[in-house]
Amino acid sequence: MAAENPLESLQEEATCPVCLEYFTEPVTLECGHNFCRVCIAQCWEGSDTAASCPQCRETVQQRNLRPNRQLANILELVKRLSLQATRGAGGDGVCERHQEALKLFCEEDQTPICVVCDRSRAHRAHRVVPIEEAAQEYKEKIQAHLKTLREEREKLLGFQVTGEKRSQEYLKQTETERQKIVSEFQQLQQFLEEQKRLLLAQLEKLDDEIVKIQNENITKLSEEISCLSELISELEGKCQKPASEFLQDVKSTLSRCAKRKFQQSEEISPELKEQVSDFSQKTIVLSATLRKCKDTLLETQIGKSLGAHRQVNVTLDPDTAHPELVLSEDRKSVRWGDTRQRLPNNPERFDTEICVLGCEGFTSGRHCWEVEVGDGGVWAVGVARESVRRKGEISRSPEGGIWAVEWWGGQFWALPSPETLLPLSRVPSRIRVCLDCDRGQVTFIDAGDEAPIFTFPPGSVPGERIRPWFWVGRGSRLRLCP
Repeated sequence: MAAENPLESLQEEATCPVCLEYFTEPVTLECGHNFCRVCIAQCWEGSDTAASCPQCRETVQQRNLRPNRQLANILELVKRLSLQATRGAGGDGVCERHQEALKLFCEEDQTPICVVCDRSRAHRAHRVVPIEEAAQEYKEKIQAHLKTLREEREKLLGFQVTGEKRSQEYLKQTETERQKIVSEFQQLQQFLEEQKRLLLAQLEKLDDEIVKIQNENITKLSEEISCLSELISELEGKCQKPASEFLQDVKSTLSRCAKRKFQQSEEISPELKEQVSDFSQKTIVLSATLRKCKDTLLETQIGKSLGAHRQVNVTLDPDTAHPELVLSEDRKSVRWGDTRQRLPNNPERFDTEICVLGCEGFTSGRHCWEVEVGDGGVWAVGVARESVRRKGEISRSPEGGIWAVEWWGGQFWALPSPETLLPLSRVPSRIRVCLDCDRGQVTFIDAGDEAPIFTFPPGSVPGERIRPWFWVGRGSRLRLCP
């Protein structure tokens, strides 16, 4: 006969004979048998007098229940030994409640259980399978997902490598252009510095000529003044003499006075006057040339930023118009009406925000259109996602699927206001909206003087269908240019 396992004997001694589980708050009866406090209470439920021991049937007093603290301590040791034994045997773990090996898996609760748990009321009606079988089944499912995820990761890694390679190529191109720009501007700066030195040297030479002439004139004037002073002193002295002496050589004196006429020297020669005039003309031409160069660079910058945008003929979509908006027959203009029209509340229509979309939608390429905005009022123009919210309050911002500029309170804003105030002192009469779907960028231009207003940077607009968007406030009117 095989020797009895000491651990199993300890487990059996630590088991309540009523519930067949480890003791919970063990108590000892007068007969010496041990039970869980709850189990013995349930056995004696309804009996007010003496009761019997469920194990030996000996009559005992209900009040004589003594807590068995030593058994409780032994119970903790038995649980630890059971846990160590199970781990040493390479098991899948131990049930915390029953200290039995977790050999089953409950499909309903998605948790490992032991054989005692399987017989309990909590899992009796559940689908239970061996834990190894459940692990194999779920491992196969995980492996299938792993295969898909690995394929997705490889695909994304390929995109990453391709994107990095393309970015490096673009960076090389931009570096080449940067070097060209620096070189061109260095040459231009050097040329301007040389011209500046040349013109300033010529002006300095002209200054010397003017100063020389001025000094010569001052010397001549000083000599004339000295001669005149001497003649005046002589005449004043002669006038003080007696008549007989005064009249001596009076005719000669008068002759000398008559001949002594001051001849004013010319301040600057005609040649110098012409040189000064030439420099004035050179300054005017230089200023005009620099302004033209500046305008050319600005036009080039705007042209490069916009690229070749195709002019499109945008019309308004009446199915999206808010009931308070009035559209023209040709669907090229919209104004705010005084009353709310009775229109079908179709899913496409804005019912709270006073908006309307253009009929045209764009998913690729570069497109532009112009809008006459009048000379005041409250309005906003831009683009919106096809999926922009139509019902209830909407967020007029990129987060809400709208990229636009707004005229409100005499100031220009890039939505969402008031985060981006645009430095414009007047409202443009026409605004050009330029959409670059490939770069995900929207630019707004003053169509009157081609001055840029605002640009949402590349990547701002997502890669989905984009439509023109208009918001019309009280007393405002917008018209699409043909």
